[in-house]
Amino acid sequence: MIIQTAEKYPILASETPFMTEFQVGDKAVYPGYGVAEITGLETKEISGSSQQFYVLRVLGKEMTLMVPIANADSVGLREIVDDAEVDEVYEVLRKRGERISTATWNRRYREYTEKIRTGSLREIATVLRDLCLLRSDKDLSYGERNMLETARALLVQELALAKNETEAAVEGELEEIFSAS
Repeated sequence: MIIQTAEKYPILASETPFMTEFQVGDKAVYPGYGVAEITGLETKEISGSSQQFYVLRVLGKEMTLMVPIANADSVGLREIVDDAEVDEVYEVLRKRGERISTATWNRRYREYTEKIRTGSLREIATVLRDLCLLRSDKDLSYGERNMLETARALLVQELALAKNETEAAVEGELEEIFSAS
């Protein structure tokens, strides 16, 4: 097992077939898991060919993932959102009057799960918004309450890093947005 550091072995755009490059120490978002830190680059022999992997440590969890560098884009590994995307997320959270699915709770749960799996912070924001608004009208099912907490955790974690604020500060902003509803 070879762990390589970015200082010794930088990944060059010409060596990889995708647009996003990460270096050791960078933070990236892995859909469904949240923000992770690139802790290393590892080369492994698989089926007779050598492949490079990002080694990711998911923040806030005792979890390490390995993502093939060549497949990083297809699995949705992406950079943390920028300021413009942060503004769009807050617009989604503040938007009212959107039609919330009237499907059964398990069908809504599947829809929301798919949105979270996309890794899109805007999609995650719609899940959080819809569930917070739905919660004000009726009791959420156990699955929906868990989904609400998952969406909140993913959103808070990334927004805090993107805005260079504490998670508690972002939590406060979200509470303010939804207490006004």
